[in-house]
Amino acid sequence: MGTGIRKVNEDYLKSIVSSNATFTQVTEFIIFGFQSLQNYHILLFCVLLCIYLLTLSGNGNIFFLVIFDRHLHTPMYFFVCNLSFIDITYTSVTIPKMLAKFLMNLDTISYNACFTQMYIFLSLGATECLLLAVMSYDRYLAICSPLHYQTTMTRRLYLILSAVAWSGGFASPLTATLLALKLPYCGSNIINHYYCDHPPLLQLACAETSFNVAIGSSMAGTVILISLILVVLSYIKIIIAILKISSHAGRKKTFSTCGSHFAVVSLFFLPLIFMYVRPKASYSSDVDSLVSFLYTVLTPLMNPFIYSLRNKDIKEAFQRKISCKYTFSNTV
Repeated sequence: MGTGIRKVNEDYLKSIVSSNATFTQVTEFIIFGFQSLQNYHILLFCVLLCIYLLTLSGNGNIFFLVIFDRHLHTPMYFFVCNLSFIDITYTSVTIPKMLAKFLMNLDTISYNACFTQMYIFLSLGATECLLLAVMSYDRYLAICSPLHYQTTMTRRLYLILSAVAWSGGFASPLTATLLALKLPYCGSNIINHYYCDHPPLLQLACAETSFNVAIGSSMAGTVILISLILVVLSYIKIIIAILKISSHAGRKKTFSTCGSHFAVVSLFFLPLIFMYVRPKASYSSDVDSLVSFLYTVLTPLMNPFIYSLRNKDIKEAFQRKISCKYTFSNTV
């Protein structure tokens, strides 16, 4: 009797191991985002293509203007240049795959490519968080300590701050990504999202993921909390300094600039908090996709207009570039 039971248990365990071995051999995932909009592929393709081209042109113009115009070789525009590069790369990691899905139904992505996309995307997102904190600190120094700004924000300091943002951004999601790689993935390989992201991928794992969720949330929470605290403190100091400005026009102009900056920062941070600092892996897939859309697509589109294209220095640099092209074409 005991031998028979032992034999049944051994056969059962072998079947479980065999079935897991079969299920865990996932070679590709299927991207299946915006479930309620599956009948509007062409419309989504056109909208995303327009947004992507505007994002590339806006951020690309700022990136090259800052590099090639010596008048813009200042700490503030150095950080803006970094932000533009992040936004170009950030959108290029996700949107082209979405465009291919909507236009040609190319909705599959290999196992390795999926995790690579996730790691690069999370790293760039964390880098942007830290960079926004650095930029708010730079504005705090410029507005609250204008006489000491040049001696404080030296070339060495702003290069160090930029290096810290980039290295911290790429280091922070490494643990969560490696832990996710070690999970077995079985059953469905359909990702209910429009790119490979940490919460949707954890839903496909056929193992307990509470530890992964805790690690991912804590790492994301640390980066977001540190960045957000620095941003809020900097803007509180800036607002206090603005209120001391005697000129009404000066207060209005500075408030307008800081208000728009803070609006973009909020549009970036609040969806991030919803997506990554929460007790479970995911909520409604449509809600997740919509929330992700705010910081993956809209924020990179808005950043050039908020941070730079309304700026006098950028406008003058752009005019110089246009006049140089016009003079060169006339000469030829």
